[in-house]
Amino acid sequence: MPEYRRVLLDGAVVETVRDGDELVAGDGRRVKTAEAAHLPPVVPSKIIAVHLNHRSRVEEFQIRLPATPTYFHKPTSSLNSHRGDVVRPEGCKWLNYEGEIAIVIGRTCRNVSQEEAGAYIAGYTVANDFGLHDFRDTDAGSMLRVKGSDTLCPLGPGLVTGWDFHGKYLRTYVNGELVQDGSTDEMTWDMHYLVADIARTITLFPGDVLLSGTPANSRPVQPGDLVEVEAEGLGRLANRVVTGPTMIRPDIGAQPTESEEVLSTALGGEWEFRGIRAPQRG
Repeated sequence: MPEYRRVLLDGAVVETVRDGDELVAGDGRRVKTAEAAHLPPVVPSKIIAVHLNHRSRVEEFQIRLPATPTYFHKPTSSLNSHRGDVVRPEGCKWLNYEGEIAIVIGRTCRNVSQEEAGAYIAGYTVANDFGLHDFRDTDAGSMLRVKGSDTLCPLGPGLVTGWDFHGKYLRTYVNGELVQDGSTDEMTWDMHYLVADIARTITLFPGDVLLSGTPANSRPVQPGDLVEVEAEGLGRLANRVVTGPTMIRPDIGAQPTESEEVLSTALGGEWEFRGIRAPQRG
């Protein structure tokens, strides 16, 4: 299956094709994948994410799914890349990983059936739908700051075409330890359904991204942690968590909170943890 990656090469944005452990530009230049300065593999006009889709995640929260999926929007300014730093702003504590698979649209898509949707998909990449739950009390409806803050949407390493999404594992690691272990077979709504559902009312353009949901066991991470998401056949996306250089401004807007809802969501719906802080590593 071909894999395409966008990198900075000699100061320019270049689209490359993976050839083993090297990336090959159209003019023949080569760079080692381990040495390449990666960029997000696509440039979307919008990023749309499904709230809940994996059955293990639904069971973890002990809730019922609605009859049809619900969604939220991540601004394009949240985009990040393979090996890019994920910033947890100073003064925030509840930054959670969510390993996912991203659908990338290949041609303009509007009002298509579920059976037709596959023909509009360019390919797939790995995603980490980070959530800054410190803002969940104020943005619970829109999820704007929770999921849309800068750097919270790493994609990569590359765009893989011709990938069959059925029966593929999806795993997340923190500092080499397996923390999420799911499968595309536990998705309630598959990739084609999600595309067709959104395209009923929203035109999808080439490069647009749909995030397809995360398995159980999304948990907080700390500055210094290395978070890696691996999807079978799509590669392994790696990002380091760092502390932001400035505090959340205290003189305007809602401030980070540690309510029951914040703690419950960050710790996986475990209401017995109310009032208890997550253990700190290191």
